[in-house]
Amino acid sequence: MKNISVIGSGTMGNGIAHVFAQSGFKVSLIDINVSALDRAMATITKNLDRLISKEKISEETKANTINNLTTFTEVEEGIKNADLIVEAATENVDLKLKIFKQLDELAKPEAILASNTSSISITKIGAATKRPEKVIGMHFMNPVPVMKLVEVIKGYLTDEETTNAVIDISKQIGKVPVPANDYAGFVANRILMPMINEAIISLQNGVAGVEEIDTIMKLGMAHPMGPLQLADFIGLDVCMSIMNVLQDGLGDTKYAPSPLLVNMVQAGILGVKSGEGFYDWEKGNNKSLVVSKRFL
Repeated sequence: MKNISVIGSGTMGNGIAHVFAQSGFKVSLIDINVSALDRAMATITKNLDRLISKEKISEETKANTINNLTTFTEVEEGIKNADLIVEAATENVDLKLKIFKQLDELAKPEAILASNTSSISITKIGAATKRPEKVIGMHFMNPVPVMKLVEVIKGYLTDEETTNAVIDISKQIGKVPVPANDYAGFVANRILMPMINEAIISLQNGVAGVEEIDTIMKLGMAHPMGPLQLADFIGLDVCMSIMNVLQDGLGDTKYAPSPLLVNMVQAGILGVKSGEGFYDWEKGNNKSLVVSKRFL
């Protein structure tokens, strides 16, 4: 596989495009929004400059990485030569099914269709196509250029050739692929999201404050980031969406999202992306954690 297409140029999409391009693959980054593509390229350039300043890559590597990237606003044009297409759109099942149906119709028959979904059934996504044997999950971790894990999820009809190809290409880009079976939340989010949700419930019930909960988990459990801070980085809307997938998929009310989480999302308080979550992420407050005034 030489040609990679990435659908969606947000945080995950531009990170995935970055690592493939830096590893020598020709990458098409696709988004219907031109300004989103511009922001993505600016982010990739900034991240490459950071790696240069840390003496982890050379100026030549940066130039080669940028040269390996091409942006597109038309899906058909962006995927026509793709050997592997990685979808990194919003965590919305209807949107993903629509995208995969389109990819199946437009991509060359031998192309592998991968989803960066963190919780949605790969089997269900594959069923929206006529090539379910070539549909697979590639769940990258954020920030993609830094985090080593790729959770590889095999759908019910995904064949071994596809699985082995994705495991191999994950290693080629310096990642550690770890297989998981196709159950709601897979492994990472089936364990992580209930913990985050329980931290929010603990805050909601007055067990402790934002800083206290995060400090206990950082110092007592050796977590590099507290669960409330992590929720802000992930996006509270994404956290709620994944909890809903877990509840629907596993049929257990213990996975119901916290009422506080639901209220915050409905109010548009989404974490880093909205400038406020459990912490204040407005400009100037991102170097030292400042608890949102709502929780003081």
